[in-house]
Amino acid sequence: MSTQKKLMTNWRWWLCSLLFVATTVNYLDRQVLSLTYKEFIAPEFHWTDADYGTITSLFSIFYAIACLFAGKFVDWMGTKKGYLIAIGVWSAGAVMHAGCGWATAHLTGLGSVTAMRAVEAGTNAALAVSTTSVYLFLLCRGILALGESGNFPAAIKTTAEYFPKKDRAFATSIFNAGASVGALAAPLCIPPLAKAFGWEWAFIIIGALGFVWMFFWQFMYDKPEASKYVNEAELEYIHQDDVEEAAAKAALAAEKSIPFLQCFKYRQTWSFIAGKFFTDGVWWFFLFWAPAYFQDQFHAPASSPLGQGLIFTLYAIVTVISIFGGYLPRVFVDKKGMHPYNGRMLAMLIFAFFPLVALLAQPLGAYSPWWPAILIGIAGAGHQAWSANIFSTVGDMFPKSTVASITGIGAMAGGIGSMIIQKVAGNLFTYAEKAGAAFRFLGFEGKPAGYMIMFSFCAVAYLVGWSIMKLLVPRYKAVVA
Repeated sequence: MSTQKKLMTNWRWWLCSLLFVATTVNYLDRQVLSLTYKEFIAPEFHWTDADYGTITSLFSIFYAIACLFAGKFVDWMGTKKGYLIAIGVWSAGAVMHAGCGWATAHLTGLGSVTAMRAVEAGTNAALAVSTTSVYLFLLCRGILALGESGNFPAAIKTTAEYFPKKDRAFATSIFNAGASVGALAAPLCIPPLAKAFGWEWAFIIIGALGFVWMFFWQFMYDKPEASKYVNEAELEYIHQDDVEEAAAKAALAAEKSIPFLQCFKYRQTWSFIAGKFFTDGVWWFFLFWAPAYFQDQFHAPASSPLGQGLIFTLYAIVTVISIFGGYLPRVFVDKKGMHPYNGRMLAMLIFAFFPLVALLAQPLGAYSPWWPAILIGIAGAGHQAWSANIFSTVGDMFPKSTVASITGIGAMAGGIGSMIIQKVAGNLFTYAEKAGAAFRFLGFEGKPAGYMIMFSFCAVAYLVGWSIMKLLVPRYKAVVA
């Protein structure tokens, strides 16, 4: 066995590194708009926050719908082709954003981007520019969402093909870290690109990374059995669980699955729906609006050193603290002897208190912009820890044959919740800005009052979601098909 280990190739880890890069690029592409919106794009297209809210809200629902079908698509096309198509589609969608200025200028009859920029704000021409550009960006965001939905199903499928059970969680944690790295890298590279070369080049350069990745995937990936880089020793290591997995698949095939519509008869399904509906949108709100918030409230555009530092700090806190999200339930289960579901629910209750610190973001922002960055980071870390556990509750309560269906239903509920939050936020900020001192909330007026309203909702959303979940399922009860 020791000789076999010495001779074993490690091609699976090279592929895992590719998955990490793909996930990083996935997150970078998603962040380009939020990091260029306020400083570069809004002035050019005469956008209001309501326009931006419309785009972010519909992106959320596009992504949620696409997630329902992405896994089946990857299974149908196969890992190699499925992943190539997914990243090709989202990279094309990302790059296409760069053409929205040119297309808007010609569709509105203005002829050039220069003429479009010269349009006077508040005129019919400005309205035509904003409306046309919003529809064009929605088209690009829809294509981006369609492709990005395939990243995680394809990456998880790759780990299942190339790693034995004992290594899959570790491999998944490695490629999933790309989301955190992407979030940390985005404020350091995207705004400087936009400032130096124009916002269009930020979309083109970041989007093009996906096409570079496709080249490596095309030549590096094959099924383990067909790969010239995998020797017999590594192949034997990869397939060490084959007998056990075959028995598990046979048992799963024999297990009665719950029909899709019948899933909605169970309180456990509605518990998961409530948990996702109230909380997913909070994360997307912080993701999409944090750069605009720092510019609005502290005159710290994303391209400035202060703006970059604030956004980087926010996501650094999210990355570090959220690591403990999966660890706390193990403490309750392993050391306290709790049932896994009860341990997860207790951990989720604890994490639900983290976002309450967002209530202090606006008040303490009067002293320093670093306070909101830190507090929003803590709230975001609470979400990531909450999210890691709420998905596990599905496996606790439902038969394996139905887990994917319930997860898809929850993703859709989260998408709907996010769509509502983004749209409400955009309209609220536009209204509050126009109303000025006439609009007040908890001692704030104008747009700061609008942010205070949104932070207040985000702060309590997790406790509301947890309470409804507990009300619907007060005690652990497994669903039997």
